[in-house]
Amino acid sequence: MTTPGRESAALPTPGLYSIAAHRPFLAELASRILSASESDDDPLALARTTVLLPTRRACRTMQDVFLRLTDGAPLVLPRLIPIGDIDEDEMLLTGEPAALLGVDGEMPPAVPELRRRILLARLLQARPIGDAQSPPVDHAMELAGELGRLLDQVQTERLDFEALEGLVPDAYAAHWQETLGFLKILTETWPAVLDGEGAIDPAERRNRLLHARGAAWRRDPPADPVIAAGSTGSIPATADLLATVAGLPAGYVVLPGLDRILDAPSWASLDAGHPQFGLRQLLQRLDVDRMDVGEWPSSVDVAGAAAGEGAENGPARERLIGEALRPAATTQAWRDERGSIGADALRGVVQIEAQEPHEEAGIIALVLREALETEGRTAALITPDRDLARRVASIMGRWDVEIDDSAGTPLAETPPGIFLRLAIRALHEGVAPIPLLSVLKHPLAACGRPPAAFRASARELERLVLRGPRPASGFAGLRSAAQARHERAVDRAAAGLRPRDNADPQGYDAVLALIDRIAEIGAPLTDLQRTAAVSLPDYVRAHIAFCEALAASDESSGAARVWRGDAGEALATFVSELLEAGTALGPIPPARYPALFDALLAGRMVRPRYGAHPRLAILGPLEARLQHFDVTVLGSLNERSWPPEPSVDPWMGRTMRADFGLPSPERRIGLSAHDFAQAFCAGEIVLTRSARVDGAPSMPSRWLTRLDVATRALDLQADPETETRARAYRDWWRELDGPGDKFTPDAEPAADASAIRPRPSPPVAARPRRLSVTQIETWMRDPYAIYAREILKLRALPPLDQNADAAIYGSLIHDILDSFLAELPAGPLPADAAARLHAHGTAALAPYRSVPAVWTFWWPRFQRIADWVLSIESARRERLEATHMEVGGAIEFDAPGGRFRLTARADRIDELVGGGIAVIDFKTGAPPTKREVQAGFAPQLPLEAAMVAQGGFEGVPAKPVEELAFWRLSGGREPGQVRDAADDPAQVAAEALVGVKALVARFDDPATVYEARPRPDHAPAYSDYEHLARVKEWASGEGDG
Repeated sequence: MTTPGRESAALPTPGLYSIAAHRPFLAELASRILSASESDDDPLALARTTVLLPTRRACRTMQDVFLRLTDGAPLVLPRLIPIGDIDEDEMLLTGEPAALLGVDGEMPPAVPELRRRILLARLLQARPIGDAQSPPVDHAMELAGELGRLLDQVQTERLDFEALEGLVPDAYAAHWQETLGFLKILTETWPAVLDGEGAIDPAERRNRLLHARGAAWRRDPPADPVIAAGSTGSIPATADLLATVAGLPAGYVVLPGLDRILDAPSWASLDAGHPQFGLRQLLQRLDVDRMDVGEWPSSVDVAGAAAGEGAENGPARERLIGEALRPAATTQAWRDERGSIGADALRGVVQIEAQEPHEEAGIIALVLREALETEGRTAALITPDRDLARRVASIMGRWDVEIDDSAGTPLAETPPGIFLRLAIRALHEGVAPIPLLSVLKHPLAACGRPPAAFRASARELERLVLRGPRPASGFAGLRSAAQARHERAVDRAAAGLRPRDNADPQGYDAVLALIDRIAEIGAPLTDLQRTAAVSLPDYVRAHIAFCEALAASDESSGAARVWRGDAGEALATFVSELLEAGTALGPIPPARYPALFDALLAGRMVRPRYGAHPRLAILGPLEARLQHFDVTVLGSLNERSWPPEPSVDPWMGRTMRADFGLPSPERRIGLSAHDFAQAFCAGEIVLTRSARVDGAPSMPSRWLTRLDVATRALDLQADPETETRARAYRDWWRELDGPGDKFTPDAEPAADASAIRPRPSPPVAARPRRLSVTQIETWMRDPYAIYAREILKLRALPPLDQNADAAIYGSLIHDILDSFLAELPAGPLPADAAARLHAHGTAALAPYRSVPAVWTFWWPRFQRIADWVLSIESARRERLEATHMEVGGAIEFDAPGGRFRLTARADRIDELVGGGIAVIDFKTGAPPTKREVQAGFAPQLPLEAAMVAQGGFEGVPAKPVEELAFWRLSGGREPGQVRDAADDPAQVAAEALVGVKALVARFDDPATVYEARPRPDHAPAYSDYEHLARVKEWASGEGDG
């Protein structure tokens, strides 16, 4: 029965054919096959047809094409077999018994890839190269992967390792000679290993299967059509099978995009990097002249019923790319070709150069999103850059468009893969802050609790324990650090001192419980870490048990959460294979396990079972072969990306590979060039690249460069409409991605605002009505910092793994003196004062005992400071009535914007005999000079004195301040020093208060801006908000350094 709307048409005469690059390959092929079956009276004629395609994806797409051609009507499809990854089941679809194919009980199975790597790694460790030591197991596993690839290449090319004996070692460098000697294990040892396994290498098995298929057809040629389509025959066994198909009575070989226009001299001079090189090699193997290859007959209904229209200017486009990529030796022919290519060759070709990859991804996402505006329109991104693919898929989410990367995601980069890797890293790095938080904040981590509650506990652990200096290694060190901080918080609370970093003593109970729980579930794994060697399966089981316990929630088991979804199932399969294959490796040092796990997991991909979107796709060049879309984006067209940089073979140099008979690295570039040329000719295309990648300038792909040069040489003009579209996409994305209030497609791109000094002007109602005396100095020197902290409410946390720097040392000295002097607020120092002070110091510095260099440097400094403080304090107590440590205070005054509250927390306020007051500030670094204080640039101490005079400190009488001093506590040769801050403390205090009132009044004016660093010569040496203000971007332009 004929499908309505299509005329019946028989298949052409058996032989070799090609489908032009601008025609939808699979649609043209399927339409003719379907038409031929409908002209046959046998309803099963279609089912008896065999179609060989390069990949499984091509087979799935062919099925979809048949369904579209028949409007979804039931259909018995042809036998569709992927040549690239053929197996016995697919071979048997051709109808012959297994024995006829030679695969029934005679052909050994392929050795599993994971087991092969482990077996090769053992050989590498047992027989190191040259005089080198046996490599660590993880390095051996990486080398085993490379060695396995070499095995596959050699067997794919049907070469014999015995030929290594024929290479002349003296012709190569010494290290290559050693490598050649090592590779003898592939002839002397590896075959025996495979025999012991009862298996063969995967590439060898594929060769045997393809040979068996061809031999069976040669013995008994089928009468029904056999069509091998879309393959370039780059694999010798495949090329032999194509030759067999071409010789069958009803055999057809259909090539993708054979160039029959290129002149004979150019055709003869093709090198391995040319897109037609592979097809030329295939035709030579088949002993067929390219001019004898026919054009597969086109079907009139393909555009309406199949995968989309070819470009109307397709022939001109195909001529253009053929000319652009012609061999360099014959480019003088461009002069003769002027005017021979249609003027519309560049119609529908949009070239866009983005500034960087994020912009490139945004532009591509806009192109894909625009395609959805037209019903039935299809679009795809084709790129070898998986990072760009992930960016585009993420950006599409802003329009609620789900699209996945069909090229797959590395299993190691999926959520469960990352979780397993982070978990083992955290334990092997002694639960150091960064690796520990990385796993605890992973979405799968729950430790038997509701995930949200567990993450809240992890944040508390981070804030209370992990922020700041690194605790000692292991769970014991982590618990000790938490306990020490807890005790300090309790001690400060008991002394009436405010907790550092708002650390509530009650919060430590939950943190300690969390540490204990993680230590409990991790105990089996940490026990194994202490052993000298352990079997890989035992370690894997302990690793998985820890991960499942850590992943368990209050509602689901850890196994249910870790192994769910496509990625979870793929990871479970990997772990199962690892447990089975790991017995072959033998005991391993526990310290090498994390790197070994990563090495074994590398290269495993997770591909979606079904496309996430029916009209959009993200594909790698391999997956995109034979696919056709209305709009195609070719992304990341930069050198080293597309085409990829030739890989370096660690086993054979370029000359050795050539002498041995392996293809040159440029062969891969030729295959990539064919992919690019095919995609360039189909429908509307958008070519994109980023001018900068990873912060460095990038080079455009050689194909783009060739295209631009050829276009000029051939006097072809770009289509003005496509140039307008290119600008529009770029401008739209910058509008969408920028800070503007409104999206205006026709607007010019906004000027770069990154080089402008920020000058925010918030409404008066949003401006702070309360600041501390230390913030007043910041307000004067860098108003933007006050804006960020008090108006935007941004607070800087201490860094993770904070270096034991001067700031930490200063805080510790403050804490020690606060605790000691709060314990002895008045009266003569007791006889054990030195012991007490040293006890406070020992407790405060205890977390740093695991850092020998810090302890060695800090403890002697503290001892010198302690001796100096005791000496000064003993003398000072004679005129001291009371001491107030870390005392808080506040005063209020009227201002144009309303009442303003000035707060302070003084390090020390002393009530002196005779009624005077002394205000003291401890400094472990250089204190402000008296000149800076009296000039108003360091107002902290004068403002505290003004607050004392007004009775602003609780428990401190309102009296004039007689002494303003800095105690410089360096711990050096001069351990301490008392420096007066002002000659007349009362006058300086009064002037500071007047100044701060004027400052408040000025910032209560709506016209006053919170400018970043208004006076660079008085800017603070350090600011938590410098990066937010982009100081480095604009300061150099203004001459601020």
